[in-house]
Order: sequence, then C-alpha cells, then structure tokens
Amino acid sequence: MTAEAPRHQRADGGVEIVFGVARGRTVLRHLYQSSPMRVLFPDAEPGTPITGALVNTAGGLAGGDMVRVQARVEEGATATLCTPAAEKLYRSLGPETRIGTALHVGPGAVLEWLPQETILFDRARLRRRLDVELSPGARLLATEMLVFGRAARGERFREGFLHDAWRLRVNGRLRWADALRIEVPDEALEDRFGFAGAGGFATLLYAGADAAERLPVLRDLAGPLGAATVPREGVALIRWLGPAMPVRAALAAAIPALRAALFGLPPALPRLWTT
Repeated sequence: MTAEAPRHQRADGGVEIVFGVARGRTVLRHLYQSSPMRVLFPDAEPGTPITGALVNTAGGLAGGDMVRVQARVEEGATATLCTPAAEKLYRSLGPETRIGTALHVGPGAVLEWLPQETILFDRARLRRRLDVELSPGARLLATEMLVFGRAARGERFREGFLHDAWRLRVNGRLRWADALRIEVPDEALEDRFGFAGAGGFATLLYAGADAAERLPVLRDLAGPLGAATVPREGVALIRWLGPAMPVRAALAAAIPALRAALFGLPPALPRLWTT
C-alpha cells in the first residue's frame, strides 16, 4: 500500500471595510474580517487620516493560501490602509498563493493604499490583482513593492511564478491597466534589458484630475533608481528598480513628500512603516 500525499491546511480569508463621514470626520462604517486577516486601528498621528492596519496573523502566505481585501471610502471621506510589516510569500510546493484587492473610492474621497513590501521567497508562486474604482473627484495614492528573495540572507528568487495585475477604472471606464508576469528560471530577471539582476521593484501611483500637474514633483522624487511618467490622463506614476534596500528607501522618501503635496498631510510616513 502507498500512503496518500499529505493534505496541507490552507488559509482562505479576508477583510471588508467601509469608511464614511459622520459629524464632519471620517469614521468606520463597516468591518468584516476572516482569518488569517485582521484590521487594527492605531491612534492616528495629529493631522493624519484614520488608518486601518491590515494584519496577516499567520505571519506569511504559502502556496494555496487565498486572501481577499475589499475597501470602500464613501463620498468625502479620507482614509489610509497600510500594513505593519512586509508580507512574506513562502516557498510553494506547487499551488499558487492568490491575493485579490478591490478598492472603491467615492466622489470627492481620498484613499491612501500604502502596504509595505512583499518578499518573494525562492520558489514562491504568487498571483495578485489590484482593482480600483474611482468616482468623479476621487483621488488615490497607491504603492506596491516586490523584493525578489530574502536580501538579508543573500537569497535570490531563482525559481517560482509571479503574476501581478493592476486595473484602474474611473467612473466605470477603464483608465489604466498593467500586468507583470515572471516565471523563473526566467532570463528577464537577470537580463540587462529586463530587471538586470535587481533585488527590488516598486510602483507608486497617483490618480486624480490633477495628475499631469504633479509630474514635475514625481520626477524630482524618482531619483537615480526611478522614472516618472503620465501614462494616461489622470494617472501619474513612479517606478523604481534596483537593490532592495535603496528601492525601499526611495519609496519611503517619496510617500511623505507626496502626502504633503497632494493632500496637505504632515510630511511623514504612516507610523506603522517606522515602528
């Protein structure tokens, strides 16, 4: 007799969160959470929006795990969603890890989507999608960063799979779409016309009616590892590519400057990025 292959327990959970306005300030209207995901609400620093901290209580995600995040910011509200630490994608035994995020920003509302980096362990397999719906007058500042392997241990992402897709709609119409697919071994990670052996890759996107006017500021913030552009009307972005720590440092320097320039917030990172 042959023993059956072991069946591993997989995570399948997520969060639903809604922010609205009551008595002139942004408040939490709805929260649903399912393990391994939780949302915590640390006290906001003076002059900063209400902040939801997305916490993975498992400490990381493995092959076969599924996570869904749905967030809505109602008309006139302002909110920040971030994470207290990097998300770790462990080596997979075959199945993909799936992460789906859907953000809806109501008329005149502002959302900051500022998670910390995602670390792809060697042999991780990740399929991730971010869908954003903006209403007229809504604004969004969103960031994502990928680290190809555990840099502190000298590990490289040499085998595995990644499919990372963004979809941005304004008033129901597709405004910007982007996707990154890597299946390694893949020459693109090492090719000088691809990722050139980079350890980190980060994207910062601003969506708003004044996006084109903000391009000079974004170019100043891009630095030697980055470049800024306006790919479509109402969308401006910076992308950085290089060693993981300098890329993170460049992203961490750009966020405070843009929070101040775009939204009149204090020029600081969310506290969870530094504690």
